[in-house]
Amino acid sequence: MSPPLSLRRLVALCRKESLQILRDPSSLLISVALPLVMLVIFGYGLNLDSSRIRVGLVMQDDGGDARGFASQLDGSPYLDVVIGSQIEMTRQLVDGKIRGMVVMASDFSHRGIGPGSEAPFQVITDGAEPNTANFVENYVEGAWRTWQRQRAADHGHASPQAIEVEARFWFNPSAKSRNYLIPGSITIIMTVIGALLTSLVVAREWERGTMEALLATPMRRSEFLLCKILPYYALGITSLLVCVGAAIFVLHVPFRGSLAALLLMGSAFLFSTLGMGLLISTLTRNQFNAAQAALNAAFMPALMLSGFIYELRSMPPFVQAVTRLIPARYFVTSMQALFQAGDVWSVLGSDLVRLTLAAVFFLGLTAQKTRRRLD
Repeated sequence: MSPPLSLRRLVALCRKESLQILRDPSSLLISVALPLVMLVIFGYGLNLDSSRIRVGLVMQDDGGDARGFASQLDGSPYLDVVIGSQIEMTRQLVDGKIRGMVVMASDFSHRGIGPGSEAPFQVITDGAEPNTANFVENYVEGAWRTWQRQRAADHGHASPQAIEVEARFWFNPSAKSRNYLIPGSITIIMTVIGALLTSLVVAREWERGTMEALLATPMRRSEFLLCKILPYYALGITSLLVCVGAAIFVLHVPFRGSLAALLLMGSAFLFSTLGMGLLISTLTRNQFNAAQAALNAAFMPALMLSGFIYELRSMPPFVQAVTRLIPARYFVTSMQALFQAGDVWSVLGSDLVRLTLAAVFFLGLTAQKTRRRLD
């Protein structure tokens, strides 16, 4: 009985596939150029930090306290203050030119501003963007409390704030959204790249008529699948290293994990995405249909259901159950752990098991659907 796998035939088939990759620049563009373009878009175009918000200021009082609080607002690093009348600021708020406005009452300087007193100003925000509205409210409240402490100190009174809060953030001390968005975006990029790389390979053989020649050889099914996976696995790992290198040296996102852990988790995830693309290519046998199906099957579920942006615990229970079937969910947490915390194997270990099961599922199903016949 002949062995189930011939190393000589496998090397020859991998060499043939590698030559096709080198002669077809689209594969190299997908594996090198496309990840960089997508990383630049995610890195510079996606930002959840609201560091500077434009707000309006309506001063109906020109007293000393009113001017002092106005200076405190204008000096805030988070607020870009525009002073004007209430009619003008209302119009700008409706037009979306400002995100909120602070209206000082006409008796601002004459009302009690001590501890427990009601703040003599009104904050109006644009509720069309709830997150930004909350930012405006919190920033104005912070400026108000800071001004109260300074005013009390100037008058020799006790500070109205009895507790001083010193915030400390673990794993992401700078509290920048880029530090967890970039690792998540690498997951989305690798999902698309991995699915696209192999979604065309089998369909291309059928469209070019070379599948008949391959079926006429003594090639076995295992050799055929391996020759379609291994060269593109090398391309996928190259894409992953390019993305991680750009994130560290260009976008300046700290990486605290090890290269070995990165390659291990990346390999498990790549085999699942490459297997999904190969399954789509095997079922469709058409390059255009395979590419469209791969993009739809890879990009949208990974973006919406991986926890990359949207919190999974806030989703309905049924949707949360569906997210457990998405391999990108586990690679997102792995990449965020590697970048922000390091080799935390209590997280990486469970994710590795799930990614391996996903890879076995897709590759096993592809092997089952691959037949050595033309029909």
